[in-house]
Amino acid sequence: MTSSLPQSADVLVVGAGPAGSAAAAWLARAGVDVLLTDAAVFPRDKTCGDGLTPRATHELVRLGLEDWLRAHPVSKGLRAHGFGQTLHLPWPGGTLPSWGSAVPRTELDDHLRTVAIKSGATAVDGVRAVDVRWDGERIAAVVFEGGHEVTCRSVVVADGVRSPLGKVLGREWHRDTVYGVAGRAYIASDQADDEWISSHLELRDESGAALPGYGWIFPLGPISGGSGEVNIGAGALATSKRPAEVAIKPLMRHYTEQCREEFGLQGELRAEKSALLPMGGAVSGVAGANWALIGDAAGCVNPLNGEGIDYGLETGRMVADAIVAGEDLATAWPATLREHYGEAFSAARRLAGIATHPRLVSTLGPAGMRSDWLMTLALRWMGNLVTDEDRDRAAKVWRWAGRRSLALDSRPPFS
Repeated sequence: MTSSLPQSADVLVVGAGPAGSAAAAWLARAGVDVLLTDAAVFPRDKTCGDGLTPRATHELVRLGLEDWLRAHPVSKGLRAHGFGQTLHLPWPGGTLPSWGSAVPRTELDDHLRTVAIKSGATAVDGVRAVDVRWDGERIAAVVFEGGHEVTCRSVVVADGVRSPLGKVLGREWHRDTVYGVAGRAYIASDQADDEWISSHLELRDESGAALPGYGWIFPLGPISGGSGEVNIGAGALATSKRPAEVAIKPLMRHYTEQCREEFGLQGELRAEKSALLPMGGAVSGVAGANWALIGDAAGCVNPLNGEGIDYGLETGRMVADAIVAGEDLATAWPATLREHYGEAFSAARRLAGIATHPRLVSTLGPAGMRSDWLMTLALRWMGNLVTDEDRDRAAKVWRWAGRRSLALDSRPPFS
């Protein structure tokens, strides 16, 4: 497949998930000669909950995909389960849309890659970037398996949570802050057209012991004209000091059996997958003179809900703006990430750290679930559904908490 690679491009994007495809689409629309590559052959699956909060739908609408997205299940908000109660929490709106969705990553990523191609990007899949050739402090070319080189002026690294090319460039993941261990699968359900996504905030193992994590069920609607499906999964939070001593796939199966009757789950799980998730910008080495890490590769995953699609789409757009503006990425890109996510990620990491103490969650959880107002506020904060334009009290408190948290960090996000 390397024979299909061109010899050069203005910008080379490594990784064609939401972050890379968004970057390629925005760059191409700005008239840049952009090459989008991926080691996998599309369409391909990706370990993910498939949920799209209003922050993600906002970016997809900006890309011109509202009609396409509305052809999929549209969610009104979150149904929160836990501590003997169930609350229906509408999406809070504000400057973001008041609706969300869920699309299987096999379909979403393939569609976004097609959008990038239709925007003018050249895309080649089935090619793995393994190294770079330097010219001083700048990348002169990216080297692919088989030895083929593509020369370029700039490189966008969007190769996922493990980021193999990022490691070549010096990216380091710091596990002293909270990270996630998550698994997901698909299963038939008679509630696949539900207008609410569900999250179980009280997760227990087979012995009944509380666990530092959560479960989810996201309706996906009818699949290929057949019966409906949901994405079902479970995630645990951990740090290097408090590792998650949880076998994720057995936990996911146990969680499925607990939910089978209430959610009309039918048959067996399929396509079970699990992954480790760096969160909250817990990586250093995110940029150099003419290269930048974005999305999951830069640790842009929300520590409180595990979502990364929204940040992937956002960082793809923002890095395209930085490249088109001719900025020195070595200084501009870390500053951009800190400006947009530093405060929120710092506060979210600190709050998520509390969730690694199951006894504390069991103590605080019942009180929180007794208040619709408090849980609605928590939904907005947990989902980072606060923008720079929001001026209401809840947004101001969240930003204040972020500033205070950031001042206490021994290692701030992206450093």
